[in-house]
Amino acid sequence: MSQSLSVVIPVLNEELMIRPLVAALTPVLEGLALDWTVLFVDDGSTDGTLAEIRKLAAENPRLRAISFSRNFGKEQAIAAGLRHAKGDGVLVMDADLQHPPASIPEFVALWRAGAKVVMGQRMDWEADSFLRRRASDAFHAVYGVLTGGRLPRGIVDFILLDRVAVGAMNQLNERARFTKGLFAWIGFTTASVRFDAPERAHGTSKFNFLKLLRFGLDGIAAFSTLPLRVWSYIGSVISLIAMAYALYVFLRALIFGTDVPGFPSIIVSIMFFAGVQLLSLGVIGEYVGRVFEEVKRRPLYIVAEEIGPAQKDG
Repeated sequence: MSQSLSVVIPVLNEELMIRPLVAALTPVLEGLALDWTVLFVDDGSTDGTLAEIRKLAAENPRLRAISFSRNFGKEQAIAAGLRHAKGDGVLVMDADLQHPPASIPEFVALWRAGAKVVMGQRMDWEADSFLRRRASDAFHAVYGVLTGGRLPRGIVDFILLDRVAVGAMNQLNERARFTKGLFAWIGFTTASVRFDAPERAHGTSKFNFLKLLRFGLDGIAAFSTLPLRVWSYIGSVISLIAMAYALYVFLRALIFGTDVPGFPSIIVSIMFFAGVQLLSLGVIGEYVGRVFEEVKRRPLYIVAEEIGPAQKDG
């Protein structure tokens, strides 16, 4: 019995990329000597993306799609794709052709050799802006320190999972998802494929700097409680300093008598400690907000429509 491969592609307003993507992807998949299907996950597109997918699905029964009722986010789209894909292996990739289809045979070869998780590792980071490169370096350094885990630089959402790894991912129901971290967390035998990302042919990235910053904070909060614990350490240090200073003031008053304290130093001290308190409350609030989202137990996404054959994927 031949192996089967499901290709999961989250899409959001990619009308101009769907047809070129399928044209580039189809010959590569045809050459793999396995059964394959492509599953698009439309994350609430507002352009003609879904209409373009319908046209192509009508022409090719190997193409399927699920469409969300609104935009839920890429992480949720990946989760939906993993739950709906039924192949022995599931390959997740972007729709912008910056995850080159020509690299897929390398992923499949490593999978067939026994790797349960094959990660794509982008190597051409020099094409990014200086600010983005430095921000990425800072994130990986902070992530490693705070979580104790290692997330290799350049790892992207271009990944092939064996069915056993897909099953492990589908057991994870958390709402604030950092998929790259989850891929690393599940373990299993892992390999990587290095690639260079070509220029995007149409459209622009859906992630601006603020979204990337928020995404990075989600990743750290999802895998570490150290930002919560660190305020206990900071509070302990500040308390010790305050006690030492109080002792100094008391002894100085006994020896030299009292004097009039400086007004500026009092204001600075008040503002400093107020800032520390607000910052610590902000960190606590980030975690409380995530707990609030989790306990509501809302679904990760809502599927409004399914396109393509209803038979088993792959």
